[in-house]
Order: sequence, then structure tokens, then C-alpha cells
Amino acid sequence: MAICRHGFGEMRLVSRNGKPNAYGVAGKTSGRLLRGCVKKAFSFLAFAISLTAGLAALSVLAGPVRAETTSYGAEETHWVDPWATSATPLEGQSAVEAPLQRNATPTLSERSIEQLSAAIEHYRGIAAWGGWKRVAAGERLELGVRDQRVAQVRERLMATGDMQASPGDAYLYDEAVMEAVKRYQARNGLEPDGIVGRRTIAAMNVPVHTRIRQLEINLRRLSALMPKLERRYIFVNIAGQEVEAVNNGAVEFNERVIVGKQTRQTPEITSQVTSITFNPYWYVPKSIAMADMLPKIRSNPSYLQRQGIRVLQGWGDNIRELNPASIDWSNPRVNEAYYLRQDPGPWNSLGSLKINFPNNDAIFLHDTPTKTLFGRQERNFSSGCVRVRDVRGLVAWIMAGDDASWNEQRVEGMVDAGHYRNVSLAVPIPIYLAYLTAWAEADGVVNFRDDVYDRDGSVNTSALDN
Repeated sequence: MAICRHGFGEMRLVSRNGKPNAYGVAGKTSGRLLRGCVKKAFSFLAFAISLTAGLAALSVLAGPVRAETTSYGAEETHWVDPWATSATPLEGQSAVEAPLQRNATPTLSERSIEQLSAAIEHYRGIAAWGGWKRVAAGERLELGVRDQRVAQVRERLMATGDMQASPGDAYLYDEAVMEAVKRYQARNGLEPDGIVGRRTIAAMNVPVHTRIRQLEINLRRLSALMPKLERRYIFVNIAGQEVEAVNNGAVEFNERVIVGKQTRQTPEITSQVTSITFNPYWYVPKSIAMADMLPKIRSNPSYLQRQGIRVLQGWGDNIRELNPASIDWSNPRVNEAYYLRQDPGPWNSLGSLKINFPNNDAIFLHDTPTKTLFGRQERNFSSGCVRVRDVRGLVAWIMAGDDASWNEQRVEGMVDAGHYRNVSLAVPIPIYLAYLTAWAEADGVVNFRDDVYDRDGSVNTSALDN
């Protein structure tokens, strides 16, 4: 297998907060050696597994879970209730956060296109040799377990270069299998816990032809964006749920984001950041006021005061504030006469910062008072807008590029002052919101993400527990 070493299962170290973590360079491509590598990998694996008893019959896993897709209006794109139950991790789902991999090469780059093209050829080669077999459903597989399905997992991991064949007990879930599973999970957007459960099996059982189609679709998306790129820009990967700030071909900032849920999807947008709002007001969309807030107001008269929300009427010089106690909230037409505005503050639904760019969907990037959801592997919980973890770092990057006198300390000072202020940029910064469910890193690692909006016709495992 020495000939395949550069095409299968290498390791590298990435770090977060100075602590090294091992994640795999898996799914790499090696064009000239592709067919030989695939053939040797499958042949060696067949030989290894034949040393033990025959495999149990494979059972068929249920088909992929499809996301419901519902259109939404611009007025429905902002709401986050800091006291909502969704602000905390769901029961049975871990809040332990996997490290965010830091890559110097932008996702939108010629190198990424080259590697994605090579990945397509790599997966076509796998398809030519029959693809990969399914992993049977069953109990969770973890370190120390001996099960016939472990041999199926080994074979599946070898097919995409997440693991190299090795002699030994093919049915034992040992350290080598666990580390290979972690590598596979990391590049497929799953929690890298090294445990093979329902979600990991569902991802492993996506057919190779589906993955090829997914790679081809995303190569077209990348290629369409490349001519538009400028020297300095912001890129939000909606499906990947991350943001990159790029300058002169290098990623200078990247962080996790929360995007729209299936029923209120974040749209793909090409625009320019024109201003930053410090300590923003939030004008509550009428649809949210009626559907989400009005029942709470009726049941709890102090709800508006607790949220720092004022009842207003009129605009401009004619604006006036009303006492909530003087309003008949049972009137079905109450929403037509008044509107709600939330004051700046620590519990403002937009947080302390808002990044503005013109678009037809009233979408923007912003802070959030609820930080716990950033620890989740799946982060499609918003009503359409994009919440950014460490939004202050991103704003500092934006402002410093526009005016060298800006830095993180100045941003912190503006926020801590607590006053509303909108600062326009002298030079707008391009921003791209795109939906990439597959991409390749500069070193050849192939990444896949759930098609949570069902735009690729591929796979969505997010409704499953691992």
C-alpha cells in the first residue's frame, strides 16, 4: 500500500486555542495513481476480511430524511427569543464543541477548484470499481466493541481514504477504527466523537453517485463565484455554516455562524457591506409580533418591559410611545395600529452589532444574545439572517480595512458605550452568501455537508441522532 500513501488516510495537526487536535487529511486525490490505489485498497481489504468469518447480511438503512422547504418573506428574517427553549442544546444532543479547523487557503480559490475537480475524478474512480458497500444498521459501534459490522465500517472508510487497510481482527473496533471514524465525521460535518451511530451510518451509506453529483453541483457554484471575487471580501457558506474574511488570497478570520432553518432559509446573495450598526434597535416584524409575541404579551403583561420592547405609533417627527397597559391586546387588529421596537442592550435579539449590506430579503449578519447554539454541529436555527460567533472580531476586521485607526479595542469601546450608532464604510466590502454542500481544501481533503435546504437533491441526516 506504499504506492497509495499520498492518496489515503494521512494525518495532520490542527489547533484551536493553542491545543493540538488530530484530524485526518482524508479523501485526498492522487490523479495518476487513482485507479491503482482504489483497486489495491479494495483487494487488500477483501483479503484482510477473508481471514475472519463471513460477514452478516447487510440490512438496508432507511432513505435520507428530506428537509421541508417553505418560502418566507423579508419580514420574517430576524427573530430570536433569548428565553426560547431552542436557545439551549436539545435533550440527548451534545453541547461539547468540536474544534473549528483553521485553513489559510480560502474556500473560494483556484486551488479549491482544482482539488474539487480532482475529487470528482477520484470518486468517479471509486464508482468505476463498484462504489462502496452499505453499512448495516444496528447498535452504536464504539471503541472496544467486537461486531461483524465493524468490518463493514473498515471497508467503507478505506473506500474514501479515511483509513488504510491493516491486518488483525476485522471485527474489532480498535483505536485505528476510532481515529478513522473521527476523520470521516470531521469532514462530513458530524460530531467527531469516534462513535458510529445512526447519523454516521446514514452519511456513510450515501451512494457514490450521489456524492459525485453533489461535487459536480458545487463545482459549478464555485466556478460561478470565482470571476466576481475581489482582493478583500467576506464569504458565508450557508450549508457549511461558517464565515471567512479573506484578504489577498489568505483567510484572516473565520468563525462559526448560525443560518436559517429549513422553513426560513438563508438566501444566496452577492452584495457589499456598506455599514456597521453598533447597539442596534430591532424593529419587530409584524409577522413575528403576531405569531410569536402577541400570545406572550396577552399572558404576561410585563413581557414587553422584560424584553426592553416599546410600543410605538407613527414615524419620524410624529413618532410617539404608548403605554402597553393602555392597549387592548385582545383586539385582533391590534397589530395594524402599532409596532414594536426593542431597545439596544444585552438581550436585544440582534445582539450588539449588525453588519449591513443591500439585498432584497432584509438579510444581514449580526450578533446574538444566545451563544450556546454555536456549540452545535448543525446550526440552522435562525429565521434567515446570519448570526456570527465573535462578531466583534469580524467587525474589527471590516473596520480596520476601511480605517487603520479601528481595532478590536475600539469596537469593544463602542459596544460598551451602549449607544446606537451606524458607521458607514468609505470603501464597501464585497460579501458572498453561497450554499456549498461540498468543497475540497487546498491539501485535498474533501468535505461534505447535509443538504439541509434540499437544493442538491442529496442527503440530510440532521434529523437523526448519532
